[in-house]
Amino acid sequence: MLSFFVVPLVTMMKSAVSDPVATESLPRTHKALARWDRISVPPATAQAAFVDDIRKLANDEQFGDLVRRLNSAQSGFRSLLGKTRRALDGTGAVDLAAIDSRWSETSYWTTIAEAVASPWTDKNLLAAVDLERNAAGNIAAMPDGASANRLIMIRTFVTSALVTLACILIGLPFAMVAASVDGWRRQILLGAVLLPLWTSLLVRTAAWYVVLQDNGLINATLRGLGLTSAPVPLMFNRLGVVIAMTHVLLPFMVLPIFSVLIAIPRNLMPAAASLGAHPLRAFVHVLLPLSMRGVVSGALLVFMAALGYYITPALIGGANDQMISSVIAYYATGAANWGMAGALGLVLLAMTILLYAVYIRLTSAEEQRA
Repeated sequence: MLSFFVVPLVTMMKSAVSDPVATESLPRTHKALARWDRISVPPATAQAAFVDDIRKLANDEQFGDLVRRLNSAQSGFRSLLGKTRRALDGTGAVDLAAIDSRWSETSYWTTIAEAVASPWTDKNLLAAVDLERNAAGNIAAMPDGASANRLIMIRTFVTSALVTLACILIGLPFAMVAASVDGWRRQILLGAVLLPLWTSLLVRTAAWYVVLQDNGLINATLRGLGLTSAPVPLMFNRLGVVIAMTHVLLPFMVLPIFSVLIAIPRNLMPAAASLGAHPLRAFVHVLLPLSMRGVVSGALLVFMAALGYYITPALIGGANDQMISSVIAYYATGAANWGMAGALGLVLLAMTILLYAVYIRLTSAEEQRA
């Protein structure tokens, strides 16, 4: 538990708010810029401290981390620092403005001052929800087109909600049928539900990739029955993602509902019918309220699992169907920005914990009423 859950979780949370690269790489600059007014160009002593720090950065990896950190805050630092480092081959005083005129602009020095101010930052957490701090230090929304994390987060919750709803609509009747039979019939029904759990997720997703394509089984069947004259688009869209994720997550809905239904006495529905209740009315007023705990438990399991799905949307969905897990994977492996990956993961974790807290609250309230 400590090694495989607590430590990785703490590491992720720390990476989301930790930003020690600039502070560790530019210790003299940190002290020299502490009292800078950020209006005019820093004094010569501060610039000399910066030159000294750059000269002492013999580690290319640390210098590369510093370049990525500053360039992520303001574009242009990659070429500026590379040019400056190549020019600092002596030990005497250096005029940075003579190396590059951009050192005469306060914006670059302000970026450095903000980076070295503290090893902790809320930049990644704010960026995870499309927010940032403006020049006055206040939290404000990012410009349009600067980030789409909030949109992708909303898309993730909408897709997860659609999958959860589909699992309820399929899982509840299926669990009712499985709970109403005995013997080998029940074993076959439960085996059909458990079969996806015994198969690799990648294999299941690849199978849907074959089934859902234009020449796949579904479109071939629809055209064979004369229901459609052209292939129905089921690949690289939201519908295909929902279908594939529903199949994968359906067992997590059926099993909790089934475990609740088998504990309900079977004579309740016949008793309601004997009192004149229509089967639909008996279901709504008798069976559904008693099975609601299983429905809520299954919905929570499906929704929380769907929030972090990566393989299925990546293979089945299109560019507008990728979920937040794809963005986290990009920042972790593509951009090597562990801070943003950790911040997005932390936001997703917070939302999941909130949902779990709501579930615990609802469960407790139900137990008190009982």
